[in-house]
Amino acid sequence: MKVAVFGSSGFVGKNLIQALQLETEVQEVSLRNASWKEAIDRETDVMINLVGKAHDHKGTATEKEYYFANVELTKEVVETFKKSNADLLIHVSSIAALEEFGSDKPLEELDNCHPVSLYGKTKREAEEWILAQDLSDQKKIIVVRPPMIHGPGDKGNLGLLYKMISRGVPYPLASFENNRSFLSIDNFCYFLLEIIKKQSKVSSGIYHICDDEPVATKKIIEIIKEVTNKRTINLPIPQIVIQKIAKIGDFIPFPLNTKRLQKMTSNLLVSNEKIKKALSIEHLPVSAEEGLIKTIKSFQLK
Repeated sequence: MKVAVFGSSGFVGKNLIQALQLETEVQEVSLRNASWKEAIDRETDVMINLVGKAHDHKGTATEKEYYFANVELTKEVVETFKKSNADLLIHVSSIAALEEFGSDKPLEELDNCHPVSLYGKTKREAEEWILAQDLSDQKKIIVVRPPMIHGPGDKGNLGLLYKMISRGVPYPLASFENNRSFLSIDNFCYFLLEIIKKQSKVSSGIYHICDDEPVATKKIIEIIKEVTNKRTINLPIPQIVIQKIAKIGDFIPFPLNTKRLQKMTSNLLVSNEKIKKALSIEHLPVSAEEGLIKTIKSFQLK
């Protein structure tokens, strides 16, 4: 089995390559190489597209940059797949193409999409274009929508929480109650390997991939305290005060802004039942808590 991976230089790509190499022959394809299309092995069986531009917390990325990375490059990868000998393309989208800032019920694949950011909107536009493609009977495109993926090398919000708690800074968001779905990098790699192995059972279309259990932010804080052996206190500062403080971060460099606050304190639940049913998966190999512990322990090694 030969697998070509596009966009493998990031945290997700590096971990995925390691997992794939245990069971497949892997070719890393960089779209920065002008002749990348010609470089793809003609005997490639599966293509995985990780190319894209994620959230821009600094607010410097332009709409043109998002469109190019998340739509135009995706179109090039798909067109290359259609002309290749490969029979499966796995395109990694994002749950942000469906919903970004809150859902009290588990999100399912047929729910109406409400992307808000340039990231979410361009990810959804790429999905719509993919779904409109006319494929031969021998080819499939599986679009997977993960929520936040975390693991060793992660530089997202978990790292921000870790730095704060490990330095003894009191946790200021204790007045918020929320649960969110995450995806450990181990379960992400497991899902993709299972799709490759059992591709005959999976039809073209969109599938949500996430850990089996959602996790409350307060639980993540407790895990960080246990891992770091810190007795940092929780501060139940009134929500209205926190919201006003977050607005400051919308205008000046500050660890907290309104978007980050929403992601850290709102519910965002995702259902993975469709993909688990298709692949006959009862339980994922890593629980949500086990994955978080592994990620947080990796921060200690930096």
